[in-house]
Amino acid sequence: MRKLAQPLLFVMVALAFVACNEKTTSIKSLLSDPGKYDGKTVRIAGEVQNSIGALGFGAYEVKDNTGTLPVVVEGGGAPSRGARIGVEGTFRAAYTLGTESRAVIVEHKRVTR
Repeated sequence: MRKLAQPLLFVMVALAFVACNEKTTSIKSLLSDPGKYDGKTVRIAGEVQNSIGALGFGAYEVKDNTGTLPVVVEGGGAPSRGARIGVEGTFRAAYTLGTESRAVIVEHKRVTR
């Protein structure tokens, strides 16, 4: 049973990542026309640059080859710096983080490579 479980798990993770990567939007596109994407579900993929979390909440920045965008986590914690991920969430053109308002994605799903 274990011999079958490992390859099956690998295939499931690979398919989830491919599904997340199929229709990703570049960070540059999101930041260039934030009104177009505000309130909509979007997908991005890239590398985690900075990460902070506590008690299941947190935030992290994702960098692709076009830019960097913060992602807010409202449950489940934040990934480690350097992780390669795909994220699906709601794009918010203006979201208050402490004393700053920035464009962010509020995470719904995450796939780690």
